[in-house]
Amino acid sequence: MTDASPVPPQPTHDAAAFPTAPTQAVVLAGGQGTRLRPYTDDRPKPMVEIPGTGMPIIGHQLAWLAAEGVTDAVVSCGHLAGVLQDWLGRTPLPLRVTTVVEEEPLGRGGGLKYAARRLPHPDQPWYATNGDVWTRFSLREMAAFHRERDAVATLALARPRIPWGVVETNEFGQVLDFIEAPQSPYPVNAGVYVFSPQFTPLLPDLGDHERTTFPRLARERRLAGFPLPQGAYWRAIDTAKDLTEAARELAAYGGS
Repeated sequence: MTDASPVPPQPTHDAAAFPTAPTQAVVLAGGQGTRLRPYTDDRPKPMVEIPGTGMPIIGHQLAWLAAEGVTDAVVSCGHLAGVLQDWLGRTPLPLRVTTVVEEEPLGRGGGLKYAARRLPHPDQPWYATNGDVWTRFSLREMAAFHRERDAVATLALARPRIPWGVVETNEFGQVLDFIEAPQSPYPVNAGVYVFSPQFTPLLPDLGDHERTTFPRLARERRLAGFPLPQGAYWRAIDTAKDLTEAARELAAYGGS
């Protein structure tokens, strides 16, 4: 998580400046969210509400995607799919949403491929995001980064805060300082992607693209990593503590 307002902002960039940015996206929302129990006992993980917002995680995601120029989203459902489909069906949404349900678990790569078949423009690039991510940054800038590098796939890179305090020492083993929850020195996969049309057939029908497709593209130097801009907000909602922290951050910035 980087230090910035979690309040969903209005778009600050001119859409005309990014004329070929994707207008379609896949949201992976089929996980069981076992680490978020009991919240996920009666709802899928993306339907867990961020405290203080009155909206589930996926509602924030869809609002963000729409603000970034996305007009069509395919939501891949799994665990308690009916709860998510019911909410989507009765909630006014800022973009067109289609849902797909895996008859049996296909893995993250297989799930992406299955959902991508329902995108309205298979010959055009598309975004994808994990259903448990709450973030705000310019997807259009990420798409421009993707095109400039002629990548087949681009993943956003975040530097979350380490959940422990760390100790800084010198070469003599003397303690110099204590640092509470510093940012990770290593970037992590932020769970947000830009894919070119040729990426879809490279996905496995069953399995994890991060163990198959991504390593292959990395060896071929066709996989790019987009560092989240300074001040961008990012948090993966994995545990009850993440919900508490997200609510605290929201309150600190006075947003909703």
